[in-house]
Amino acid sequence: MRIIKSATFTLFVFGFAGWIYIANNAVHHPETLSMGLTHFAKWPREDTFGAVCFAVSFISFFVWNYLRYKKK
Repeated sequence: MRIIKSATFTLFVFGFAGWIYIANNAVHHPETLSMGLTHFAKWPREDTFGAVCFAVSFISFFVWNYLRYKKK
């Protein structure tokens, strides 16, 4: 159970960090959101990456809190 708690918390932190990066990029360089995340591949786009990061962060935070407060 500890490994699942650790993994979900890690996914939450890094997913949230990815979303913050894309949100900051959307404020300062909105024209790049439809571009690829990297020049090596056309997929994922920056906006897709931001949406996936937000979803991963949200779900991971929910699971982490559920496991944290779950009665033993």
